[in-house]
Amino acid sequence: MLQSAYVSNLSKTKMNFLLRSVYNWMMVGLLVSGLTAFMVANSQILTHIIFGNPYMIWVLFFIELGLVIAISAGIYKMDVSTARVLFILFSFIDGMTLGSIFLIFTSTSIATAFFIAALTFGVMSLYGYFTDTDLSSWGNMLLAALIGIIIAMVVNFFLKSAALEWWIDVIGVIIFVGLTAYDTQKIKQLGEEMSNGSKEALSRVAIVGALSLYLDFINLFLMFLEFFGNRRD
Repeated sequence: MLQSAYVSNLSKTKMNFLLRSVYNWMMVGLLVSGLTAFMVANSQILTHIIFGNPYMIWVLFFIELGLVIAISAGIYKMDVSTARVLFILFSFIDGMTLGSIFLIFTSTSIATAFFIAALTFGVMSLYGYFTDTDLSSWGNMLLAALIGIIIAMVVNFFLKSAALEWWIDVIGVIIFVGLTAYDTQKIKQLGEEMSNGSKEALSRVAIVGALSLYLDFINLFLMFLEFFGNRRD
């Protein structure tokens, strides 16, 4: 019985370590992105370099995509320090593209959307962690819906339809609300499965988890910003 209690306490300790690491690194990523976005928005040189060239945004987008793939697919083949550096690099580059929101929307709108996104994210993350409902069936459905939204966004890039954009935002909020709960439960399940894993292995999982939740939050924030944001004159 004493050995069983020891194992249970050890598993709980490792789970707490994983969750702390996930949310700590997620916050680090958001902080890096936020500071970078603010810096870009307040620099005429950086603004001109990034947003004055129509190809630069696409270059940054493909770099971000490459980093996401590199972290997700190669996480078990790289050092923890390398994974952390790549995550910080991704957050920095994402922050460069996010600088546009300070040029388009008012500061009050950005703060309001951030608060709503943070509250929604927090509630759904707690739900994903504490619910007894198995959310694994959500995965394929949410992935299919996400692919559909991406296709719709590409199409609307050329159509410029306000009605389609509204529906994209509505469905996008639903998707990322669901993904927040799904990804949180998935991280929890990974932690339970790795109860005997090393601290380094848990640290690797923490970076992937932080990346997933970072993407959920950022996209949720951007969707809410489109809903509630007041554009600058």
